[in-house]
Amino acid sequence: MTDLSTTYLGLNLKNPLVISASPLSKSIEKARKMEEAGASAVVMFSLFEEQIIHESLELDHYLTRGADTSAEATSYFPDSGTYSVGPEKYLKQVTELKKALSIPVIGSLNGVSKGGWTKYAKQIQDAGADALELNMYYIPADIDLTAQDLENAQVELVAEVKAAISIPLAVKLSPFYTALPNFASRVVEAGANGLVLFNRFYQPDFDLNELKVVPTLDLSTSADRRLPLRWISILYGKIKTDFALTSGIHTTVDMLKAMMAGAKVAMIASELLWDGSSARVTEILEGAQTWMKDHEYESIRQMQGSMSQKAVKEPAAFERANYINVLNSFRNLP
Repeated sequence: MTDLSTTYLGLNLKNPLVISASPLSKSIEKARKMEEAGASAVVMFSLFEEQIIHESLELDHYLTRGADTSAEATSYFPDSGTYSVGPEKYLKQVTELKKALSIPVIGSLNGVSKGGWTKYAKQIQDAGADALELNMYYIPADIDLTAQDLENAQVELVAEVKAAISIPLAVKLSPFYTALPNFASRVVEAGANGLVLFNRFYQPDFDLNELKVVPTLDLSTSADRRLPLRWISILYGKIKTDFALTSGIHTTVDMLKAMMAGAKVAMIASELLWDGSSARVTEILEGAQTWMKDHEYESIRQMQGSMSQKAVKEPAAFERANYINVLNSFRNLP
């Protein structure tokens, strides 16, 4: 039988298919079924910086009731809905998942600024998490904020979180950096043990009847894997870290392509949310066994990085030359 095992953040995993941060981890029963189906690890849904600060401000409001303070201070935070829970419930969920599962549980913090909220990194560790994923989701809407200032602040945040914990740290990035390889390198130098590519920004839409801006959530498709596939292929071998490919993992082929690009794991969520069944995990892994046997691969490790930029015959295909070729092929269509 072919060997599907891999390592990620120093963790020995039975295969590269990891459940990415999503509402799936809010249910102990669903998480247990995904483990039984073959998932090798699960990333918790995120604990948000705003959620922590919001709860702290609410506590401060009640402690200082009657003082010369504004009762509306906490109203400036958006309703985080049912996706997030308070810090104490989150930590309890980490502990409960660790008790229920034998696979690694990776905590998730979502934030962008330095401050007291980062103490929860250690609390997630103390709750039993095997590793931590820091998701730096930020929309730089301030025209006075420079790219250098933003990147410096995020690198400092990574260093601060890393200093607070002893478990491995992965950092989840967006693709929207002017010089992504340089920034990714700085994040690793600041202490990240792994990079998760990429965060998908949830974009607002307009309700023309109500004339309101409404939040939207579009689940990924296999086409969404192309962006992280390219960048992992480019960065593989240039930055010494573990790569995780997230967004667009729906099939066996998606997972295998992630491995060939140089990823250690492929993270899946949308396919399971669409399908509603953990059986898809088993189908993808069984498909990988069959494909690898048919193509004479003995292990996942054998294929990791085999299609990265440094390994292919035409490395320019990942850069501008590919853009030109695609345009030329489009012009030649009937």
